Amino acid sequence: MPNEFEIKKLTIEIIASLVYKKTQMYELILRPAGISDKFFGSLMKKRNVDGKLLTKRDMGVIIVNELEKKPEFRKNINSIIKIAANWNQFHLTDNEMLARATVQKAREVMNVIDIMAEKEKEYLAEEKEKERKRLEEERRKAKVEWESEIQNQSKLLLMMYDELVLMKNNPHKRGLMLEQLVNMLFNVYDIALMQSFRRNEGGEQIDGAFKLDGWHYLVEMKWTSQLTDMKQLDSLYGKIARSGKQTMGLFLSIGGWSSHVVPLMKQHPDKSIFLMDGFDLRMVLTQEISLINILQRKIAKFNIESEPFFSARSILY
Repeated sequence: MPNEFEIKKLTIEIIASLVYKKTQMYELILRPAGISDKFFGSLMKKRNVDGKLLTKRDMGVIIVNELEKKPEFRKNINSIIKIAANWNQFHLTDNEMLARATVQKAREVMNVIDIMAEKEKEYLAEEKEKERKRLEEERRKAKVEWESEIQNQSKLLLMMYDELVLMKNNPHKRGLMLEQLVNMLFNVYDIALMQSFRRNEGGEQIDGAFKLDGWHYLVEMKWTSQLTDMKQLDSLYGKIARSGKQTMGLFLSIGGWSSHVVPLMKQHPDKSIFLMDGFDLRMVLTQEISLINILQRKIAKFNIESEPFFSARSILY
C-alpha cells in the first residue's frame, strides 16, 4: 500500500496534470470528488507569494492540505484517485505523456486500494461474525443461568405452596401468604407485580397488578374453602371498569369456581377477565410450563375464542 506521502503527491499530480484549464479541472475532477465550488472559487482569486494567480499545482497542494483537516479526507482523496484511474480524456491536457503516466499510477494505487478495501470488508465481516457468536454465547449462558435460577426459585416456592395447602385453619394468613408467593413468582420471571394496594381514596382494594405485552392486568386472588362465584368476579369487573382502557383482569382462585361462573362470563358483555386456578399455579411451580407461557396462552385463547378459562391441563395434555 502506498504511504500517505505518496498518496498526497499522486493527488496533487492528478489535479495539476490531467486537464489544462482550471475550470475543467474543477468540473471533471474536484466537483465529483466533493470539493465545494465556494472553496474552489476562493482559490481562483488567491495569489501566491509572487503576486501571481495560483497554478493548478499550487491549488492541488492547498486542496490536499485542507482536505487532510477533515474527517472525510480519505473519502475525498479516494474519489479523486478513482476519477483519475478511469480517465480517458487526454485531449484536455497540455502534456499527454505526463497525464498518461499519472493515470497509470492512479490505476495501480486504485487497484491496491480496492484490494485493501476488500480485505478490510472481509476483516469487518469476520469481526462482526465473531461479535455475533460472542453475543449469542453470552445470551445462551444468560438463558441457562436464568432458567437455572427459575428452577431453583420455583422449587422453593413450591415448598412454600405445599405448606400453604396444609394451612387450613388460618385462611386469612394463607390468603396473605398467597399474595406474597405470587409476587415472588412474578419477580422470578422478571414481571413486575405490584403488591396489594388501595386506590380511589382507599375506596377499593387491589390484590396486585402487572404489565405484560403492553397491557395492564389487575389481579384478584382467592383461596377459600368455597368455590368462587360470580359475585366475587363482579367486584373485579367493577375495578377494571374504573381503570384505563388498556386494562384487563386476572382472577386466581386456588379452589376453582362454581359451575355457572364460566358460562356466565361468556355471556358477559365485558370480556376483560381471564381465570387461573390452583392446578395452573402448581404446574408453573413444578416447571411443567413457564409463567409467561401460560399467561400468554390463556390471554390468546381468551381474546381469540372468548374462553375465560384455558386450563394448564388443556395446554399440557
